[in-house]
Amino acid sequence: MGRKRKDPALTWLPARVYPGKSAYEFHPKSGGAIRLGLLTDSKEKILKRWTEENNRLNKDDGNTFERLCDELMKSPQWIKLSLATRKDYTKSRNQVCKVIGKRPRDKIKPQHIRKYMDLRGKKAEVRANREHAFMSKVFQWGYERGMVTSNPCRGVAKFTETPRDRYITDIEYDLVYKHACLAVRIAMEISYLCAARCLDVLTIERGDITSEGILIEQGKTKKKQIKAWTPRLKKTVEAAKKLPGIPSARYLISTIKGNHYSYNSFRSRWTNAMGKARAEAKEREWPVLDFTFHDIKAKAISDFEGTTADKQEFSGHKTAAMVERYDRVTKVVRTLNKPERKD
Repeated sequence: MGRKRKDPALTWLPARVYPGKSAYEFHPKSGGAIRLGLLTDSKEKILKRWTEENNRLNKDDGNTFERLCDELMKSPQWIKLSLATRKDYTKSRNQVCKVIGKRPRDKIKPQHIRKYMDLRGKKAEVRANREHAFMSKVFQWGYERGMVTSNPCRGVAKFTETPRDRYITDIEYDLVYKHACLAVRIAMEISYLCAARCLDVLTIERGDITSEGILIEQGKTKKKQIKAWTPRLKKTVEAAKKLPGIPSARYLISTIKGNHYSYNSFRSRWTNAMGKARAEAKEREWPVLDFTFHDIKAKAISDFEGTTADKQEFSGHKTAAMVERYDRVTKVVRTLNKPERKD
């Protein structure tokens, strides 16, 4: 609902219509200004022109950014994206389309992307970066198929993000494990012992349990690895048999109905465990437990003994640079070894 007009004589005007120097102008959300008629024209004429222009803008002519998003999300290329990526893109799509969804796709220029980023970044720079990535994906997909003439996101800088450097100590890990339910405990252990993401752990099937270890496919990179057995990993998998699911459940960490936990369902259980752990940490006057489940993978890579190449093989990361981002233990480096001073 628009703001109340200060001038009572203008209350008949529709939202976003304003008197200019010589004419009434309509300023739609998609941008620009549309001349509706002279200030001396009748109310009926102005309202008729506004109705025509408003209907034209709201009519889906298949050329809007929103329609381009929908076309991508129905394409085979969309299905090939990981589940986590699709979820994040859907979240970005809903936010972005509130602002530029009705704009003609070819009229969106780099300056419009910059303006969107600046406004969005005032409250959420990280989300603005994710939405930039989504918009760029949409435009690039459309450009390659002749649906748009350019990708206006190119050349528009994202906000600088500071990589996470939170390392979970063994004491902190054990405290959360103590307060977690069985399903969360099993997920924590597999994530830590195998350097696996949350969703990759939750979707492990019983058929992925082999004589050599656990077959884990990374949802993000599609890389498959068999994580070799250790006594601790075997014990964790055995504990999964005690979960209250049906015996023929497809997934290792299953619900009572035999399905795998959804991310939101699992997250609520993780949040509950973290809440109890934080309460105990506060009683003990420990630092605040401010880590996430995803930080467990970083702990695994940090704790893994070996070279960067060894850690890369263990984690399944494509590049050594990504391994360095996850390796969060502060390194002990040699100092300059010179003879002692003779003061």
